[in-house]
Amino acid sequence: MSEHAVADPSDPLTRVPWPVRTERLLLRRAERADVTATYAIRRRPEVHEWLSSAALGPGEYAAMFTRPQRLATSLVVERCERPGVVVGDLMLAVEDAWAQTEVADRAAGTQARLGWVLDPAYGGQGLATEAVGALLGVCFDALGLRRVVADCFADNTPSWRLMERVGMRREARTVGDSLHRSRGWLDGLTYALLAEEWRARS
Repeated sequence: MSEHAVADPSDPLTRVPWPVRTERLLLRRAERADVTATYAIRRRPEVHEWLSSAALGPGEYAAMFTRPQRLATSLVVERCERPGVVVGDLMLAVEDAWAQTEVADRAAGTQARLGWVLDPAYGGQGLATEAVGALLGVCFDALGLRRVVADCFADNTPSWRLMERVGMRREARTVGDSLHRSRGWLDGLTYALLAEEWRARS
């Protein structure tokens, strides 16, 4: 039984009927047993080039991945025809929007910050677009959120192109604000999408 089988009223993702299926993919809550598969993807040089840390060994990664707060925001992507074969992982962190004090209660839990890591071995098949499109569906249709946000280095072209393919809108380019371990100070990009934009596109 998944560790997420018992509903936690403080965990918004328990409101989603997992797993979520697309034509070719299955999205589900991450579990401790996913450490090995997700680490195998994240340790690839072309993947960890853009991740927060490239230096985590297997033990350090396992400790980080299995933290309850990390598992609470992590999803795993599998191929439908190959159950158990992990092709990537997603982050869905529901958060409060900024609001003035008098209306702060109306902004609680209304938006999400998204992230993704897909195995380059499955590149060129449209799987990343399919996975992130399904993630947006979870946010807007299942969770009823009003806005989602995602960030990346401006030099991470595959990531921001993916955001544009799924209909996200570039909101900001910050100049020289993000320090990359080997590339130095880089620009950052922020993309977002509102629920009404999602519905119009759908």
